[in-house]
Amino acid sequence: MPVRVVVGAQWGDEGKGKIVDLLSDQADIVARFQGGPNAGHTVVVDGETTVLHLVPSGILHPAVTGVLGNGVVINLEQLFKELDGLAARGMSWEGRVRVSERAHLILPAHHAMEEHEEKGPGAVGTTLRGIGPAYRDKMARIGITVGEFMNPERFRTALARQRTWRERMVPALPAAAVDPDGVEEALGVFRPRLEPMVGDTGLFLVRAVREGKRVLLEGAQGTMLDVDHGTYPFVTSSSAAAGGACSGSGIAPRYLDEVMGVTKAYTTRVGLGPFPTELTGHEGDALRGQGAEFGATTGRPRRCGWLDGVALRHAARVNGLDTLAVTKLDVLSGLPTIRVATSYRVGDDLITEFPGRLELLERAEPVYEELPGWESDVSGARRYQDLPETARRYLERIREIADVPIALISVGQGRDQTVTVGR
Repeated sequence: MPVRVVVGAQWGDEGKGKIVDLLSDQADIVARFQGGPNAGHTVVVDGETTVLHLVPSGILHPAVTGVLGNGVVINLEQLFKELDGLAARGMSWEGRVRVSERAHLILPAHHAMEEHEEKGPGAVGTTLRGIGPAYRDKMARIGITVGEFMNPERFRTALARQRTWRERMVPALPAAAVDPDGVEEALGVFRPRLEPMVGDTGLFLVRAVREGKRVLLEGAQGTMLDVDHGTYPFVTSSSAAAGGACSGSGIAPRYLDEVMGVTKAYTTRVGLGPFPTELTGHEGDALRGQGAEFGATTGRPRRCGWLDGVALRHAARVNGLDTLAVTKLDVLSGLPTIRVATSYRVGDDLITEFPGRLELLERAEPVYEELPGWESDVSGARRYQDLPETARRYLERIREIADVPIALISVGQGRDQTVTVGR
């Protein structure tokens, strides 16, 4: 390794949870560097499914330490719900989870604010988990860190400061959501359990790297939802691209050895926003059903479409991808032909690079290449040679479009349903 970054190369939901779990076998530490409980990372081991929203996906490996970095926003109730769920299934995590004292908390007011905002005409289709308002408070310098929370008096003072601001700016919020005493009563119960986990995780990670330990940095959402490089304003509120791995973990760029991007063999998107290759009607419904494309966090049906090579090239460039992991190749089995967009047509112009202007993207019509599909079920493939020739040809075309070598191919949900290229 010793420091590898895993990011989504689409609009999230690419299967990063499985890939991180798989790579965690080669890691000592797995650290989340951004996002919050709006993530839904699904891991299937021996037929048992685990969905993680905050806890790093590598926690299922008993020798791995999981870190929630400073770039993460944390819902304490959700965090302990996940940890208690793991413990109930016999998965010991005690002493293996660390939380940054610099990470920010998601508070009841953040949920109330987002529900209020998403009812209006400016809705962007969020998960209603309070993520955006929490990051907004962070940037407005009125957020509350885990470190502040650990001191009850400082926490109450910070809540009172927030209440003054909120009552002036958002008078419609429920009083209970901004009452310092009520919020302390609701969240203070988690303080004793949280205390042993809290510290300077940036320092912890850098020391680990210098000691030669292997660190895996796990991203949430995807590059096309990155607040700077995605389809703004229909994006998440954090840096989901590889650049966020450094600022969100405290590990300097010079320590990064590899950036792996995860892409589905087709494309999906949850929520609002442009999606040039979206399939509607029967085709979209069929792909959604075959791929079980429903959000792990919200349960919402995902919008489905053909692989968007233009967006994938953009993700490869923005992240400086060294390798690709292609997931859900098995979902495309049985299709006579498969399409992949290699450019867009906007009016009379042919565009080969992803546009930064939403108005162009909203008018973009994908220009497709057609490739032959394959009839056979590929879910049992474990070597590259086991895949049908047409499936290998499709993967080779993905490699050419992204100009990034493919390292892993997922042919099913299970940890073992993976092809390592070169084997």
